[in-house]
Amino acid sequence: MTVRSQDVTRVYTDGGASPNPGPGGWAVVVLRPGAEPEEHAGGEPRTTNNRMELTAAIRALEALRPGEPAELYVDSQYVRQGITAWLPTWVRRGWRKADGKPVENEDLWRRLASLAAGRELAWRWVRGHAGDRWNERADQLAAAEIRRLHGDRPGEDGAPAADWEVHLRISADRGGGGWAAAVRGPEDDAAAGGGRVLTGAATGTSGNRLEILAAAEVLESLPPGASVVVHTPSDYLRHGASRWLPAWRRRGWIKKDGGPVANRDAWERLARALERRRVRWPDPRGAEAEEGGAELEKMARAARRGGG
Repeated sequence: MTVRSQDVTRVYTDGGASPNPGPGGWAVVVLRPGAEPEEHAGGEPRTTNNRMELTAAIRALEALRPGEPAELYVDSQYVRQGITAWLPTWVRRGWRKADGKPVENEDLWRRLASLAAGRELAWRWVRGHAGDRWNERADQLAAAEIRRLHGDRPGEDGAPAADWEVHLRISADRGGGGWAAAVRGPEDDAAAGGGRVLTGAATGTSGNRLEILAAAEVLESLPPGASVVVHTPSDYLRHGASRWLPAWRRRGWIKKDGGPVANRDAWERLARALERRRVRWPDPRGAEAEEGGAELEKMARAARRGGG
């Protein structure tokens, strides 16, 4: 596009499902020069991350005026690569991939291609959860739709609430490590510091493996069907549990690069715990995420030294 970004409509989209597949939400934020932000959101009770990302892109184009040029910001490489690189080849092959298999979500890709045809559009990729104001807003709107479909009640100031809240920390070295988790349930008084602390330790394990096992053990201690929010500073644990697990399982526990998934048995244990509970893994930023973090780290170090 030849127009400058500040002179053109910008649109941010996001979508996801929790679990994947499961209840999903999509969201669109339209930013027109000189106008107030325009927001759209919706959800489906049974869908996937990719279908929600595509639906968000479709709804974004539907929200544009006829002939209106726009820059679309997505944090999904699946959508951006599909619309800018893969689509022409899929069409030539009769909606078949290079291996001859049908293109997944063909119905949505066809709709998106039809809406995009003849428009002046630029597709931009933005890193998710990296502080971009409008990407974060789209994520919030999509997540709210998922919570609505789960039936989660709102907490203070409209923040999502859960039956159980978990703050998890580990302390590991080459010989093993310890972990500590503050667990607060529906009958505990948060203002009075209610709840309990669980600790554990393991030898001959890595920090990554310990994080997975600790999360699994904590979740296994909670009742099936519970709504849980887990706060952890570990991107490995958070992204693995909330994003990577479904793809690993579909590929037979093989990563994108063809190598085996490390700590498979630990991930399988965690996956079983997740299947029986509704778990969210929020971004580890802000005061809430750091609640009691320093004290939990001391407890994790003590567990490591004491062996549990």
